[in-house]
Amino acid sequence: MTHMLEVGVRELRQNLSRHLARVKAGASLVVTERGRQVALLVPSGENVERHAYLAARFGATVPVGRLEQVAAAEDGSPAAPAGTTDAFIAESRASRE
Repeated sequence: MTHMLEVGVRELRQNLSRHLARVKAGASLVVTERGRQVALLVPSGENVERHAYLAARFGATVPVGRLEQVAAAEDGSPAAPAGTTDAFIAESRASRE
C-alpha cells in the first residue's frame, strides 16, 4: 500500500464494481471531484490490519519487509541530498579524515 490510486467521481460511478474489487484486494483509492480530493476509500473488515488502515488514512507507507532485509538490500548508507545540512556535515567530516 505504498501508493494510493486516484479516481474521479464519474469514473468511480461508471466502474464501481471494478474499483471495489481493487479496494477489496487491499488498494486504497482517493476519490476526486473536479481535481479536488473528496473521499478516501480504504479496505475494511477482519483482513485489514490497523497499521495499514492508519497509513492509508494519513498518507503514510507501510513496511515492505524487515528493517534488516531492507538495509541489507541497500548499496551502503543512503546519502543526504546535496545542499542539506546533513550533506554539509558529511562533507566536513570527510575532509577531516
